[in-house]
Amino acid sequence: MRIHEPPGPPAVAGAEPGPNHARGVTATPPAPGPGAALPGTSAPPALPTVGVEEEFLLVDRRTRLPAERAPQVIAAAAVELGEQVQAEFFRVQVEVCTLPATRLTELAADLVRLRSVVAAAAADAGCLLVASGTPVLSDARPGRITDDPRYREMAARYDGVVDGYGGALCGCHIHVGTVSRGRALALGNHLRPWLPVVQALAANSPFTDGRDSGFASWRTVRWARWPTVGPAPVLDEGQYEDLVAALVSSGVLLDRRMVYWYARPSEHVPTLEVRVADVNADLRTVLLLAALLRGLTAVLLDEIDQGRPAPVCPAGLVRAAHWQAARSGLSGEGIDPFTGRHTPMAALADRLLERAAPGLAAAGDLTAVEDALTRIHRYGTGADRQRRALRRRGRLTAVVDELAALTLAVP
Repeated sequence: MRIHEPPGPPAVAGAEPGPNHARGVTATPPAPGPGAALPGTSAPPALPTVGVEEEFLLVDRRTRLPAERAPQVIAAAAVELGEQVQAEFFRVQVEVCTLPATRLTELAADLVRLRSVVAAAAADAGCLLVASGTPVLSDARPGRITDDPRYREMAARYDGVVDGYGGALCGCHIHVGTVSRGRALALGNHLRPWLPVVQALAANSPFTDGRDSGFASWRTVRWARWPTVGPAPVLDEGQYEDLVAALVSSGVLLDRRMVYWYARPSEHVPTLEVRVADVNADLRTVLLLAALLRGLTAVLLDEIDQGRPAPVCPAGLVRAAHWQAARSGLSGEGIDPFTGRHTPMAALADRLLERAAPGLAAAGDLTAVEDALTRIHRYGTGADRQRRALRRRGRLTAVVDELAALTLAVP
């Protein structure tokens, strides 16, 4: 994937994050140079910075089953990466967090470095680092959670939801800078109808417990068992604070960090966190998602500043669009949340590109994203590639091996 850099110097990092959150991401106007102005404006849209969190599985090099060696791997990787590598809920998972980036080349370099260091630590522990939304293979043993007081309390409170390695779900969370919580919520309201398409592009979890789930993103189905997982309700800042306080005080949520909507204001940094994507082995897909969301954010924030209201899309229709995206990924029919009509998901992806185009052009990313989307249309999503690997090689262990190799490939 060719990455076209926007003009000007890289952004300066914003606020420092707390654990398990990408580094601070702030809105930064682009330096003078070529860019596309939004309709009705005389200047390119402000260019937000972007950060990415990726969750990976550790699998045993010999059996390709999930391996509970995350404490050892994290300790070794942290010597070089510090807080950019962190623990996740299960001891078979590792999370990495990028620094904020204005240029996609910066983001790509950081992701390559993080994956490389963690994979080397995993190799020393007899493991492969695998980017898949769900474990391709797993056994019947109950999965051990990370030794952390918060995780232990979550496991006790939501015991029926936590049920072995099949629940070791790995996502890719993308943070885009918005400055304030109210602005993040407004962005989420405007972004809401487009997230099923993002989910479809990112689908990378067709297998579970050694079988085909029938879904392109089985992670979406399993993840939905947790409270609040799903499309965010349309809220302003006051409504958001009231609702979250009620969810925590009632005991539905353990704390505010358990707001798991597909797009939520970060509790630690001035961003909107989009949580709808499966982790992907192919870095070109990760960069495509980050660029699309950053480009669309620039367009939507400009419209918010102009006073345009969020689109009215029934909650049931948005939820159905997400279900269909999880089911079929980019192939087959999708649901257009704006109209309720059945529309080929590939056509909805092209509409997303068209909508984000002014922001992509301002960032210098339009040609790269067009090329990347053309490639996905031609070769399919991560889920398509996993299934193709099984048909070609006939063994699920070979699917794991291909995922591990692709996780380390440099685009």
